[in-house]
Amino acid sequence: MKETSNNINPFWGNISRRSTAVLFLVSAFFFIQASTLCAQDTIPDTLVQARIQYIQQKLDQGKPIASLWWNGWLYGYTAATIAQGAVFATSESLKTRQDMALGAATTLIGAAGQLLMPMVPVSAPKKLALIPGDTPEQRAEKLKKAEELFKASSDREKEGRSWKMHAVSGAVNLGTGLVTWLGFDRTVKSGLIAFAINTAITEAQIFTQPTRAIRDYKVYCEKYKAGLPTALYKPKTRWYVNAFPGGLALRMVF
Repeated sequence: MKETSNNINPFWGNISRRSTAVLFLVSAFFFIQASTLCAQDTIPDTLVQARIQYIQQKLDQGKPIASLWWNGWLYGYTAATIAQGAVFATSESLKTRQDMALGAATTLIGAAGQLLMPMVPVSAPKKLALIPGDTPEQRAEKLKKAEELFKASSDREKEGRSWKMHAVSGAVNLGTGLVTWLGFDRTVKSGLIAFAINTAITEAQIFTQPTRAIRDYKVYCEKYKAGLPTALYKPKTRWYVNAFPGGLALRMVF
């Protein structure tokens, strides 16, 4: 009878020992990296509070002028629309009625534009103040929301000063000039005057828009975050494990 051997093949024993060692090293590496990333993501609570207070203060300081600008143009366009509509309804002159109808349509577009593009710096301070921050966890979340509101305020002001606003306003103003010239069968000069008047109004609206949030947010990033746009910036780390005969390879990309 053939005797059964209980001895383990040396080759497989070496593979088992190597695999155990590799798994141990991989586990230790993951643990060290996870601890390092957690430490990097942690912000002292005192610094979190300081950032929240800074953002709240800057948003509060920027609200009055932003509110004045937004409400001023909204009420101005609305009043102009009502006044021109009233003249249109009461005048017996065809030319006056045409001018008032076109003018009322133009100012109505301006008022609608204000309503369709709310001024974030006006609403942001109150939204931030209502977010609870009684515990360190709540304050960390509040800081994240505060930075989102701060950035949104800055982006809104940038959008209001962007080339898109000039382009949209220019298209509307050009339309009023063409309607005056061709639609109402006026002279080229009349069309140019209508275009120039509306352009002066819309450009004044664009250039008087507040830009404080843009400057304040830039200073905040330079002071606290070296330009990073989020509160708890976490690099997106990707891990790759490659198996090959006799071992494993671990690769981290971030």
